[in-house]
Amino acid sequence: MRGLQPDMSDAGRTIRAGVIIRPARAPDIPVLEPLITASARALSAGFYSAREIEAAIEHVFGVDSDLVADGTYFVAEEEGEIVGCGGWSRQRTLFGGDRFAAREPGYLDPASEAARMRAFFVAPGHARKGVATKLLAACEAAAIAAGFTRGALMATLPGVPFYAAHGYRPGEAVSYQCGDTAVRFVAMVKELLPK
Repeated sequence: MRGLQPDMSDAGRTIRAGVIIRPARAPDIPVLEPLITASARALSAGFYSAREIEAAIEHVFGVDSDLVADGTYFVAEEEGEIVGCGGWSRQRTLFGGDRFAAREPGYLDPASEAARMRAFFVAPGHARKGVATKLLAACEAAAIAAGFTRGALMATLPGVPFYAAHGYRPGEAVSYQCGDTAVRFVAMVKELLPK
């Protein structure tokens, strides 16, 4: 999803200089999976029930290894520790990790379609400190460099205020069936380049 669980209230705050953004590598995946789970559990509380959070972790959240292989998934490191992750994609799939069944094959046309902002998660101890803002800026810059002028994402409920603060407009609210539990998300879009 791309942007599923961001550090949602760091807009306008000073971004920590010690955070380095770099492309994720396959050996990072075993570190990212528990970070994503911890982020989802801690930062979704109050927006989703415990049952909804666990269903999303089991069926949707997680690393999309295609993004890692494409070089479009990034990690945020501080003093050598991975403290966040997030990416963008030229692939059609709007959200969901490797476990998500509703993946869509194929590639987007940058001239007419929006780049996908995907799977933003921040370690709970590093939330609301500018990590997600730095990740999002890197993803948007990379998408623009690849010829995209718009971004689209499927936000978690706690992610909506973060993305809205960064210019994404909410669209349709949707529910996805995750096992026997429906989980709510909000589609959002942004013009990456002014018209």
